[in-house]
Formats: sequence, structure tokens, C-alpha cells
Amino acid sequence: MTTLWTEDLFATPKPVIAMAHVPALPGTPRYDELGGVDAIVEHVRSDVRLLVEGGVDAVMFCNEDDRPYMLKAGIEQIAVMTRVVTELAPVEIPYGVDILWDPMAAIAIGHATGASFIREVFTGTYESDMGLWSPNAGAVLRLRRQIGAENIRLFFNVEPEFCSTLGTRSLALRAHSAVVSSLADAILVSGPMAGMEPDLSKLQEVKDATAETPVFLNTGAKPENISRYLSVVDGVIVGSSLKEDGYTWNNVDPERVERFMEEVLTARTRTDL
Repeated sequence: MTTLWTEDLFATPKPVIAMAHVPALPGTPRYDELGGVDAIVEHVRSDVRLLVEGGVDAVMFCNEDDRPYMLKAGIEQIAVMTRVVTELAPVEIPYGVDILWDPMAAIAIGHATGASFIREVFTGTYESDMGLWSPNAGAVLRLRRQIGAENIRLFFNVEPEFCSTLGTRSLALRAHSAVVSSLADAILVSGPMAGMEPDLSKLQEVKDATAETPVFLNTGAKPENISRYLSVVDGVIVGSSLKEDGYTWNNVDPERVERFMEEVLTARTRTDL
């Protein structure tokens, strides 16, 4: 069996990437002007510490509360996000960056902060909450090359939340094309909204279509279902189910992290995974 690059980076098969959700950044509607940037840093500091102590395999920083989302990040968001990642990046495990929804900003921040990977929507055309959405993978990969950031792995979300794809190609065909034509390092499949599960059969179709490219579950992972998903996918990105009451906007709950990782570790020992 071929060893996937993810097993080398994350030092385990079927890694768990846990979300470090960043509170609303300056210039966005929900920004806490009273607490300021220092309050953002301290909030994320606690979550990162609890995730690392809970045994996750990587952390991904994301501006999750910059609602409503836009397709281009402001310079004030980029500046503060860079500070957050630089100050709080764990030394024990790899970390990544996700900027909703600006892959150019993500690759620039990732390069500046020493991140190992980014997650974005790079391909396709969608009708979305942000309007018509047509990312440009070619521009992002060229920027990665130009700034010397080719060590940063690109996680392509080919079934993103908050939108519907335009066109008639199947999910499996779009995933295959993302690998062959757009040079995806990994493929992500999401449910219709954050915290919602995708159909397991979709993940199997994508896995079958993408050969040796890692496929990750991007939303909806829970202790109750993670063993089932890990029987198909090569890893998982998880956020909401590790929070207090399973609510995206709450703080990380260490008991939930412990329970989730217990289920993952049990699943990894199964011979049929």
C-alpha cells in the first residue's frame, strides 16, 4: 500500500486537523472593538492549548466569525490573522491557515507564518451566499511558485458549504479534475453547512476517482460517526463537535476533544481501515 504524504506530515495515518476558530477580525461586522486584537489572540490561545493537549494531529486557524463572508480579505484582516498565527502557532504539531474565502490571502499568510497547508475553494463556479463564486486555481498556484511557498500543501474543498455548484459534472469528476488539472494536494468534501455531514457514498465516489490523492471529511465529524467515515477517507477536519455544546461559536471543550480522539484512535486500530 502506498504511503500518503499526509502520513509523513502529520506522523499518523488518518490525521485529525482541528479548527482554531478566530473571532471576528477588525473591519468585519462582529468585531469586538472593546476587546480589540488582544482579546482575539487570548481567545484563540486557549482553544489552541486545549486542542494540542487533547492530542489532535494538527491545527488550522480560520477567520470563521468574519460573517458575512467575502471573496477577498481586507488588509486589516490579513494583518491581524498573520499576528494570530505567528503568536499562537503550535510547536508540537503542524498547522494550517484558512481565510474565508480568499485563497491568495491564505497562501500569503501561510508562507509568512510557516504554515504547512491551507484550505480553500480553488476550482469551480458556484451560486453562493456571497454571490457568483469563481475562484482561480491557476493564479494561486502561480503565486505559491513566485513567493517560494511550494512547501505549503493545498487542500481543495470541491464541495464547499454555503453554495451550489453550477454545471453538470459529478462531484467525483470535479474532484478528479482538481487533482489532474489543478494539481490539488488533497481533496475535501463538505456537507451543505458547517457542522453538517456529507453523504458517505459521495466520499467513496471521490476516493475512487482520485487515486493516491488524500481525501478528507471536511464537515460533520462527530464521535458517533467518525469510525464510519474513517473507513473511507484519509483524514478529517473537525471544528463544531469539539466545542462546548457542539456549537461552532463556543470555546473548545476538552472533554469533547478527548472523546473524539478516543474514537479516532480506536478506529485507527481496526484492520479494515
